[in-house]
Amino acid sequence: MTSIARRTALTRMATWSVVAATPWLASCAGPQVQSYAQEKPVLDLRTYFNGTIDAWGVFTDRSGQVVKRFTVVMDCTWNGDEGVLDEAFVYSDGTRQRRVWKLKAGPNGQYTGRADDVVGEAKGQVSGNAFRWTYTMALPVDGRVWHVDFDDWMYLMDDRVMLNKATMSKWGVQLGEVTLSFTRRTPLTVQKTSLQTTQKTSQKTALLAPRAGGAT
Repeated sequence: MTSIARRTALTRMATWSVVAATPWLASCAGPQVQSYAQEKPVLDLRTYFNGTIDAWGVFTDRSGQVVKRFTVVMDCTWNGDEGVLDEAFVYSDGTRQRRVWKLKAGPNGQYTGRADDVVGEAKGQVSGNAFRWTYTMALPVDGRVWHVDFDDWMYLMDDRVMLNKATMSKWGVQLGEVTLSFTRRTPLTVQKTSLQTTQKTSQKTALLAPRAGGAT
């Protein structure tokens, strides 16, 4: 994201003249995540973002032209309700970037998160197979820092693949979009089976273990 900003895509797409010409954009009503409550497969964010995940993505400007391609390798871990998503980006021009998200799960499918280049706190909500994630990112542009709003939508497709589309905007004007495809290296079904096997083995071991003070 920083690399594309340095190429002045943001300054080209967001000018005060555009804002003045399209003030209605700021008030447009968007979809609600609750609309996907009945969609399946049901997304468990902590289960999906756990382990190693590969992603491929593109940045497009307001005209729909692809201006940057990238790949990401994510190392995801959870400790109770707190998770770490360590993202390593490689862009099509050879530049690299790292972002570490620290997430916290709340009640009723709610999540919050922070990262070094995120302004304040990100907020998200899971419903059905969808996850909406909103935040403001600080992007360096020509010696200045722009605060750009991201409206991230993720949709679980199956036990490995999740699609992600994010809209970038400033002053209520859309600047462009980011589109990604996530793929888990270990399918969710395999992970669940492995976890169940581990739990059964632990239970069996506990039953076979001699009781304290019993015969040997």
